[in-house]
This record gives sequence, C-alpha cells and structure tokens, in this order.
Amino acid sequence: MATTDELLDNLIKDYKKPEDLIGENGLLKQQTKRLLERAMQAELTEHLGYEKHAPNGKNSGNSRNGGYKKTITGEFGNLDITTPCDRNSTFEPIILPKGETRFTGFDDKIISMYARGMTTRDIQGHLQEIYGIDVSPVLISQVTDVISEEVILWQNRPLDEVYPIVYLDAVRIKVRHDSRVINKAVYLAIGINMEGIKEVLGMWTSENEGAKFWLQVVTELKNRGVKEIFIACVDGLKGFPEAIEAIFPKTQIQLCIVHMVRHSLNYVSWKQRKEVADDLKTIYQATMVELAEKNLEAFAAKWDASHPSIARSWRNNW
Repeated sequence: MATTDELLDNLIKDYKKPEDLIGENGLLKQQTKRLLERAMQAELTEHLGYEKHAPNGKNSGNSRNGGYKKTITGEFGNLDITTPCDRNSTFEPIILPKGETRFTGFDDKIISMYARGMTTRDIQGHLQEIYGIDVSPVLISQVTDVISEEVILWQNRPLDEVYPIVYLDAVRIKVRHDSRVINKAVYLAIGINMEGIKEVLGMWTSENEGAKFWLQVVTELKNRGVKEIFIACVDGLKGFPEAIEAIFPKTQIQLCIVHMVRHSLNYVSWKQRKEVADDLKTIYQATMVELAEKNLEAFAAKWDASHPSIARSWRNNW
C-alpha cells in the first residue's frame, strides 16, 4: 500500500516540533488509533457481510451494536481504542483480539530487555522513560513467565535417536545474578542430524567448565532419546572424552581443529600468526594421514627452534 508525498505533506503541514509528531498527542499516536479503529470496522463489515447503513443488512439476523473502550499498550504509549461490537456477540477482531491489551511487538521489547539482564524495576523505568508507558511489574512478570515456560519445553523436548556429529563446547559470558554481574560457563551441544541440518540440542549454565558437568550434559541427551552419536567434536578439556565414552561408548572423539589452532597461535606473536596458521592448514587439511604426518614434520623443522610447543601439542593429540 503506497503512501504518496502529497498525503504525507497534508499530514505534517502543521508540524513545528518533534512532539507534534511523536508526542503524547502527536500525529503518530492519533493515526495509530484511527487506523486500528478503522481496521476493526472493516473487519466487522467483512464479518456481517454488508456495509454500515446498507439496505441489505436489514433483517439479516445480525447488526452493528456500538462498541466498548479499552486501553492498549505499545511503542506509542497507552492508547484508548474503541472496539466495535455486533448484536450477536460473534465478532472477534483479528488485528486486536478480545482480551489483548498489548500491541504487536511490545512483548518483544520486554523480552529483549529481560534477556539483557534488566530487572523488572529496570524494565518498568525504561518503558516509562522512553515510551511514557506505566507498566505494572505484574505485566512484565506475565510476559517473561510465558517465555520461561517455552524455554523449559524447549529444554526438555525429545531428540533424534542418531546424530552423526555433535559439537560440545562451553563459552564464558557475563550474567546478572543476585544484583551482581558474574562470569558463567554456558555449555552448548550442537548436533548435525541425519538430514545434515545443524540444530542446538541444549544449553546449560554452570560456574565453571568441567568434565563432571559434561557427564551430566551427555546423560541428559541420552535421557531425551539420543541412542547413538557417531563423532563428538570437543576441546582438550581433561576428562572430557572419558565423560562422553561413559554414556556413548562407541562414539569417536574428534579434537576440535579450531581449538587446536587457537592453542597453537597463543604461542606466537601477532606478526607471525598468519604464517603459522597457513602452515597448520597443510596439516589438518591434508587428504591422507601420511601427507599430514609429512607436513607436520616440515612444520616442526621450520618452527621448533622458536616455538617447540606447537608441533609437540599436535603430536600429543594426533
């Protein structure tokens, strides 16, 4: 639906300051109210099957029956809307359903702020300051509780019986806990399913990364239906392979190449990183084991004098 320059010019012909456009009684808020009310009137016309005051509506068995007022909340603040009714009470607006007091997108903003670690009081103050909306803590809790329920369902959903490849790794992030910001480890299990599609199997949090917690993770994967993992790709955490093999004894453990490369580059200066990284590629991108071993020997001959730990780590984890 195109908006012409002429229409826009007519709308803002009295514009003098930002408040005229986005203020409490500004144009955007007024037009939002009018558009919503007109859209619902159009929906009612579609529902009844005839236009307002049309003669074919006489003795049709149903008709318009005034409306009721309600306040909705959105990016524009609080807005008083009149919702039309029909005499048989069978009309259900689509754009603003019965019982709905929040306009599309508003819940997303609450969830986004909640996900960033803001407290209920922080969210309440932010919405009041930016949008001029007075939102109760109960409303904020209702929105976040719905998401929490969805998260729990996702966390416990059944998984496939077989995953050819599963990547297991932890990342360190800062989270808000008891009014403090602390570091936590987020454990990630990412699987490649039989269709070759990558999916997140689960996420767990703990104070630190450890093989004992990984044992709990793979145990949960098994309890949720996973019977076999062909290859588990992991970092060099001590005891990690043993934790996996305790639950999935036939799984092949593949040390993550990315972790190996990062570990190797920790030993070299910034100027040498690209050259060392290129030389390492000849090892892990080799098409045959014999060629990889030959390239490792060549790497050692070139770099052992200055960085002996790199080739040694590749041999230890071969």
